[in-house]
Amino acid sequence: MPFAAITYDIKPGCEAELAEIFGGFRRVTSDRVRDAGGQDAGRILATAVFLRDDTLVRVIEYEGDLDAVARHMASQPGVREVERKLKPYLTRPRDTDTVEGFVATFRRSLLRTVAQISVRDVPAAS
Repeated sequence: MPFAAITYDIKPGCEAELAEIFGGFRRVTSDRVRDAGGQDAGRILATAVFLRDDTLVRVIEYEGDLDAVARHMASQPGVREVERKLKPYLTRPRDTDTVEGFVATFRRSLLRTVAQISVRDVPAAS
């Protein structure tokens, strides 16, 4: 399963506030991701958020099409709420109020995967 990581440039010194914002995160309404035609395009398997100083990173484990995953996230009430609450803590504004803005920001914030290793990629020993 692939992972994606997106970054947020944040003001230092507000770690407690950010932890509170993500601590109250509402899960997506469904792990199933659909494309524009309503067909299955993937799943969101897990997410994690990491924070240090002025960098926050959200890691997403997913199956399927990453653009469809970003579009799905953009329409989720919990994701929209977190993005709204983060605005005062950002050093660089993020245009996430629309699906198109969210997807463009997602792509711009995406870290390049340089390595990914999982026990799921290795055949089970007999």
